[in-house]
Amino acid sequence: MPKDYYKTLGIEKGASKEEIKKAYKKLAKQYHPDLNKDNPQAEAKFKEINEAASILTDDNKRSQYDQFGSEGMNGRGFEGFSGGFDGFDFNDIFDNIFSGGFEGFGGGRRRGPRRGSDLRYDIEITLEEVATGVEKSLKLQKEDLCDECNGEGGKGVTTCSHCHGQGTIKISKRTPFGMFQTQTTCPSCHGRGKTVKDKCSSCNGSGHKLKTKTIKVTIPEGIENGTKLRVSGEGEPGEIGAPKGDLYVVVFIKEHPIFERDGSDIYIDVPLTFTEVALGTTIEIPIINGKADLKIPAGTQPGTLLRLKGKGLPHMRAYGQGDQYVKVNVEVPKTLTKKQKELLEQFDKDSKQKSPHKKLFEKIKDAFS
Repeated sequence: MPKDYYKTLGIEKGASKEEIKKAYKKLAKQYHPDLNKDNPQAEAKFKEINEAASILTDDNKRSQYDQFGSEGMNGRGFEGFSGGFDGFDFNDIFDNIFSGGFEGFGGGRRRGPRRGSDLRYDIEITLEEVATGVEKSLKLQKEDLCDECNGEGGKGVTTCSHCHGQGTIKISKRTPFGMFQTQTTCPSCHGRGKTVKDKCSSCNGSGHKLKTKTIKVTIPEGIENGTKLRVSGEGEPGEIGAPKGDLYVVVFIKEHPIFERDGSDIYIDVPLTFTEVALGTTIEIPIINGKADLKIPAGTQPGTLLRLKGKGLPHMRAYGQGDQYVKVNVEVPKTLTKKQKELLEQFDKDSKQKSPHKKLFEKIKDAFS
C-alpha cells in the first residue's frame, strides 16, 4: 500500500528541510520506544517517522518519491537511522532529552568497516559477437589489496582490546528518564575489531594500493544494448576487514554496416533488378554468421519483406533464435542501350497491364462520380 511520508510527519508537500527536521524531532520524542514501553504501537510508529524523514531529507530520494510515490522506491528508500539523515545529525535530535550524549539505541546496528565502492566499465562489441557470445579481457586501473600486507594494513594484527573484536562498544548513561544503554563504533579500532602494531609502509596502513588489473568477462549471446553485467568482488576494496565492491560492465552494440537489429530479429535491404523480381530467382545473401540462399518469387513487389526463419540473433533469456527479414529493393537502370529501350517499349505494348498511375486517376474519378 502506498505510503504518504508528508502525512506521516504532518507537513505540507513543499516543506523545507528545517520544517521536516522540526516535525521529526517532535514526533521522535513522542513515539520513542524507550519512552513508551507500555505502548506496543509506539515502535512501529517510530519506524514510520524515521522512514519518512530518511526519504524527505535526501534530495534525490525525495525527488524520486514525489515522482513515483513509495511504491516506486524499489526498496531503496529507507536505509536505517544509525548514521543520521542528510542535512542534520541524528544525535542532535535528542539533545534536549539526553543532554548531548545519545548515539544510538540499545542493541542498535553496528556500523563496522565500510564496503568497497562499485566500479563501472563501458565496452563495445559487434553484432557478430552478439550472435555467438564472447569473452573479453578488460584492462583497468583501480584500487586493490596491497600485496605487501595482503590487505591487513600492516604486521602484528591483533584483536582490539577495547571492544574485544566486536567493532562497537556500549555506553550506559543515566538520564532523567532512567538508564539508557547506547552502542557506538569503537574509537580505538574504528569498527574493524582489530588493531595493527606495525603499519605497512607500502600502503600506509590502508590495506590497498592503485593497480592495473586484467579481468576476463563472459558476454552471453543475444545480449541487448545497454545491458549491465555484474562481476562480483572486482570493485574497489573496502575499509580493512570489509568486502570489496562489484564491477559493473555496461555492454553497448556497435552499429552494423548492413544489418539493423530489432530485439532478436535482424533486417537487411537487398537490391534486385527488374528482371530478377519479375521472373523470380534464387540469390545468395549475407546472414549474421555466414551466407544463405533466398528464393525470390516471380512478381515480387518492391518493399516486400521476405523472412528467413531462425536466421536472426539468439534470444538472451530463452532458447531459440529470432528471424532475418530481407527487404526487396528494385534498382532502376539510369541508362539504357538502344536495343534495351526497343525491347522495353515492345514489352510495354504487349503488356495487358494498365499503367498503375493511370489506375490512380481512375480511383479519383470514381470517388467523385
